[in-house]
Amino acid sequence: MNRNPIIPFVLIMVFGIGAMFLLSFKGLGDHEALTAEKKDGGEKTEEVASNPEDIYKASCVDCHGDSYQGGVGPALNGVGDRLSKDEIKTIITQGKNTMPSGLVAEDKADAMADWLAGLK
Repeated sequence: MNRNPIIPFVLIMVFGIGAMFLLSFKGLGDHEALTAEKKDGGEKTEEVASNPEDIYKASCVDCHGDSYQGGVGPALNGVGDRLSKDEIKTIITQGKNTMPSGLVAEDKADAMADWLAGLK
């Protein structure tokens, strides 16, 4: 009883091609579901930071540094000595020079300005 040595390779090829088609059709089905979800707006799972320090860590630390020492943006240590709370709020909401606007929500801008003014 001599077995043909090619049969295992043919079986592997047939299973491989079958798996390729199965996964391709599965991917098409997933693509249609994702497209439909995107058209419907989908679920947004973005969390909004609640306190000024969390907002800073989420939006500001890349430019102003983890110890408020500055970097791309200016140092924030003692910013309350240089600027008033209203000026800080204006910069936070409207941006200035290279700082973009809208990094802090309008309703959180007052709390953020108070917190920044108190940094030493």
